[in-house]
Amino acid sequence: SVIDFTVTIRGLEDQLLGRVILAEKQELEAERVKLMEQVTADKRKMKELEDNLLFRLTSTKGSLVDDESLIQVLQTTKTTSEEVTKKLAVAAETEKNITGAREEYRPVATRGSVLYFLIVEMSVVNIMYQTALQQFLVTFDLSMSRSAKSPVTVKRIANIIEFLTYEAFKYSIRGLYEEHKFLFTLLLTLKIERQKGNVKHHEFQTLIKGGAALDLKAVQPKPAKWITDVTWLNLVELSKLPQFTEILNQIARNDKVWKAWFDAEAPEETPIPDGYITLDTYRKLLLIRSWCPDRTAAQARKYIAEAMGVKFAEGVILDMEKMWEESNSRVPLICFLSMGSDPTNSIDNLSRKKELTYDAVSMGQGQEVHARRFLQQHQTQGGWVLLQNTHLCLDFLDEVLQSVLETPNVHPTFRLWLTTEVHPKYPINLLQASIKYTFEPPQGVKAGLKRTYTNTSQEQLDYSNLPQWKPLLYCIAFLHTTVQERRKFGPLGWNIPYEYNQGDYNASTQYVMNMLDALDLKKGISWGAAQYMIGEIQYGGRVTDDYDKRLLNTYARLWFNEGIFKNTFMFYKGYGLPVFKTVKDYMDYIEALPLVDTPEIFGLHINADITYQSNTAKACLDTVLSIQPKESAAGSGETRESVVSKQAAEMLAKLPPNYLPHEVKERLKKMGSIAPMNIFLKQEIDRMQKVITMVRNTLQDLQLAIEGTIIMSENLRDALDCIYDAKVPKQWGKISWESTTIGFWYTDLLERDAQFRTWIFDGRPNVFWMTGFFNPQGFITAMRQEVTRAHKGWALDGVVVFNEVTKMSKDEVTAPPPEGVYIHGLYLDGAGWDRRNAKLCDATPKVLFTMLPVIHIYAINSKDPQDLKLYMCPVYKKPRRTDLTYITALLLKTVQSPDYWILRGVALLCDTK
Repeated sequence: SVIDFTVTIRGLEDQLLGRVILAEKQELEAERVKLMEQVTADKRKMKELEDNLLFRLTSTKGSLVDDESLIQVLQTTKTTSEEVTKKLAVAAETEKNITGAREEYRPVATRGSVLYFLIVEMSVVNIMYQTALQQFLVTFDLSMSRSAKSPVTVKRIANIIEFLTYEAFKYSIRGLYEEHKFLFTLLLTLKIERQKGNVKHHEFQTLIKGGAALDLKAVQPKPAKWITDVTWLNLVELSKLPQFTEILNQIARNDKVWKAWFDAEAPEETPIPDGYITLDTYRKLLLIRSWCPDRTAAQARKYIAEAMGVKFAEGVILDMEKMWEESNSRVPLICFLSMGSDPTNSIDNLSRKKELTYDAVSMGQGQEVHARRFLQQHQTQGGWVLLQNTHLCLDFLDEVLQSVLETPNVHPTFRLWLTTEVHPKYPINLLQASIKYTFEPPQGVKAGLKRTYTNTSQEQLDYSNLPQWKPLLYCIAFLHTTVQERRKFGPLGWNIPYEYNQGDYNASTQYVMNMLDALDLKKGISWGAAQYMIGEIQYGGRVTDDYDKRLLNTYARLWFNEGIFKNTFMFYKGYGLPVFKTVKDYMDYIEALPLVDTPEIFGLHINADITYQSNTAKACLDTVLSIQPKESAAGSGETRESVVSKQAAEMLAKLPPNYLPHEVKERLKKMGSIAPMNIFLKQEIDRMQKVITMVRNTLQDLQLAIEGTIIMSENLRDALDCIYDAKVPKQWGKISWESTTIGFWYTDLLERDAQFRTWIFDGRPNVFWMTGFFNPQGFITAMRQEVTRAHKGWALDGVVVFNEVTKMSKDEVTAPPPEGVYIHGLYLDGAGWDRRNAKLCDATPKVLFTMLPVIHIYAINSKDPQDLKLYMCPVYKKPRRTDLTYITALLLKTVQSPDYWILRGVALLCDTK
């Protein structure tokens, strides 16, 4: 296949304009072509006459005046020349008129070009989203033949544009995963609005970046504690736009009114304080994005509906039959698979409805033989072939495509259906030749239970006459849905998102069947064994994280015990445990469940939904940012390079000086260089120095490269792009700490450095900021060693970490503890803190993280089992909870049972960003 690398936005626009005119004003295009041919012929005639004249002039012997035939030629040339000049003048005028008429239709071509380039851009988001220009042109041509006709040109153009936009939207959205559908719709709206001039470049940048590039230390301080750092930086960036110049002062003057607005259930539906009620939908989106990230998607949908029409905001339901009608025997249909999705049943049902034969092959080693046989058979006799999991046979796919495109005399009812997972090496030419679609399972408890009971036969429901069977089956179905639904809440749900599937459910039901078959009615069910099998083996077999295992076992304990057979048992209010005789009765019961789930069904706090919505919006905006073209002009007159150069200069000015090795050595000697805490400090300072050196070198080199003094290397190019996009350059990230934006990362750098400088030059601090360490586990270990050495006869192996949460804030600490250390800066995620009684309580609505007071961490020489009334709370460096970010576990007092907090997913974080 020949790939056309020459398509540019303007070039494609001209190409599309030609197609529009050909369809709409055929006579105009014909006249233009005829005119061009006429002009070319006339010019050729002139050239011939001139050549003839020159030839005669050079070959005439004797006097030129005496040669009558020459004078005749001269006369003819002159006359023809005058005629041709007149014709060319008329042609130029006519061409001007034709061009004017053509230009009227340019908006259609412009819209087409914008749409195509957006569709192509989506392949950066996911390699599978490949669309050929040829496919797009089919949609483009259809929009002219099928859109409403009108004698008024302006109306006709509007009809074509509207039809084309929606057709291209439907065509593209069908082939995108659920998580990218909203992203595509938002991008489509923003591209069209930017092209119309309704959204300026700087306003677009504010939407996708917010205040990510700003340094908290360098901006006006925030007026109230309830405003988070991220929100404040977003607002500072927002105040640079003309509509919002006064916003920071207004918030400072009127913060109670703003807080009341912010605390509303849906701020985007509530009147905005200080006269911002008159904002248009896009500027309102900027304000909502700055204040309430979790409401960004809701406001963006309103903006899409207003700018593009309600049908764009509502999404498109997949219609298999319509898609089949669109295809033909030369166009394969590819389904992109995702967790829990499989279109096989739908394809099977459609083939029966259309009364067509159908064969499926699940691809894998040695399956090509069967696939070839079915392809040949159905291409000659008609019918459908489904090749499943084609990502397992990439080499075979070229042969498949060739067969579909080149086999002569293919039966008209033949169709090829394929399914595949995302694979970086999947053949692009096959993707570009196919109709693409996704078939994702609907989200939510209701949809999950429905899916489970759709696959449950009446025979399975009647398997056992024992009264325990049906409640247990429903409990497994509810657990199956819960473990999948918890995934969307990120680390609050599961530390690692496991791919639970139908196999786990089947294995658990099989286990329960076997258990009931062997049941001794006198002894009853052995719940310990059932809980162990489900929590540790059937579902627990996938789990690799200790705290995830603890969560699963808690579910198993709470939902698999004698209590489920009581009539009063409920998973959550409104979600009881029904017992019916038929599958249909179960389906009717499930149908009556609420459509939207509260996170509390799974034991999570209502705030978990805010986290989920915020993460979704953030992922969407980050993706938009990552696929922006890296052109050098930023659209506001300032180039990328000058923006980055300015920022580099600012960062260099604030960068702390180097640690001088002899000074550090001298100070450590005075403090006692072999004390465990001082060894730890030395290691931390060494790592900090590495970071400072790297940052200084990169920024200095970057400035030189921008000036052109040195060559822009791969790493410098990455640093330039990252600093412009307000991200942390890769090289810095490798040797330092994770951070969402460069602004927060740099503030962290300055604060971490300040803690080390104070410790080494002014002596050991009374209270430590644990977030500021590279290796917090090392800090805890050094403290254990210190305590062990202070007690004669204690062995490090027998010493365990213990803790107590004080009532002091860090400013109230005046002296270090007699033993152990004071630490501050830990945030509770998933719960709140009752300061008066020093114990866990439920979080306040909309407050996602609660700062704990100072904690006293010390060590005791004890082998006693842990007090069961305390909640063992894991501590992580970052919101992403993995083994790499895990530090230790602290014990927190609680009135409720620790199980309550386990289901809540409660943890302590050193950093919430």
